[in-house]
Amino acid sequence: MPFYKCSKCERIWQYPLSECPFCNIELKKMASGQNKVIAVSKVFIPTIKHPIVPYFACVVEDENKNKWAHKTVEEVKEGDKLVFESNADRNAVGIWRIKYDYADAIEKALELIGGIDLNENSKILILPTLISANQPYFRENTSPEFLTSVLSFLFSKKIKLENIKIATQSFTELSVEAMASRSGLLDVCLKNKITPIDLSKSNFVKQGNLEIVEEIVGADIVLNLGMLKAGNVAATENVFRVLKKENYLGLKYLNSEKDIAKELEKALPNLVSLGEAEYIQTSDGFIAFLGIILASRNFINLDRVLNEIVSQKELPEIIAQINLEEIPIAGRAIKEIKLNINKI
Repeated sequence: MPFYKCSKCERIWQYPLSECPFCNIELKKMASGQNKVIAVSKVFIPTIKHPIVPYFACVVEDENKNKWAHKTVEEVKEGDKLVFESNADRNAVGIWRIKYDYADAIEKALELIGGIDLNENSKILILPTLISANQPYFRENTSPEFLTSVLSFLFSKKIKLENIKIATQSFTELSVEAMASRSGLLDVCLKNKITPIDLSKSNFVKQGNLEIVEEIVGADIVLNLGMLKAGNVAATENVFRVLKKENYLGLKYLNSEKDIAKELEKALPNLVSLGEAEYIQTSDGFIAFLGIILASRNFINLDRVLNEIVSQKELPEIIAQINLEEIPIAGRAIKEIKLNINKI
């Protein structure tokens, strides 16, 4: 759990403030290493947002005496340490709660799946979700704050600006330019001096039955930013944007999207998916707070786990036959955050 300290007055904040409100100077992030449970209560009464009982409500303290609340379904007692082991299995899904710092949650989620190798010369392509010309609060597209936090994470790793590309394409009559402008993503790109790319105007490389955009093949890491939705496979559908539109439509006519997704999963070993799920659409189109982020190298598994978390009964064909028990989970347990999002 990150905390932020003022070097002048030494006040400590749990929120990622840009500067100390008393001294007007930049706060320094405090690394939190060791932690231990200093108080715990076992809860037996379910609520709408905590339907699975019993669970344990804890107060945790780090080596700097900073404290925070934590929920777990694993039995703990005072003096225990909370350990979250990573899992580098390609099929693993990392789950983490977003407290107040999006960039920190992104870094933690990636660590849970074994991390990604980055250096200043790494070539990064970011594939945001961009499917409508709607304002950010509709949660149709990647939110401006999520894209900003992904860029902040990359800049913290000293990635050169010229090595970062943000790109997608439209599979509808709406132009990428119109959607990017209305969604707020264009402003994020311009503020960070990154010129977004319309993939439909790029070159494509043939790989088996697939025609994959050249920028994807040449990148060291492709970050697929899925704006997750209940009852949907948003992370998977966003990956389809790396295909030439005519190729995708032809494959969809001859095969199922499930087959296309499986072929793409094998063809893109450099792709890592980040599932944005702080606020998501329910299956009825309403917006609900979930407060988590997911990460995986297997975008199909990521969509399956999200739909389990929100208690979605009717699953899309792409993920309907996936056995949840065969998906390695790292970080927060599904039972800790599982709820019926359509009843919130």
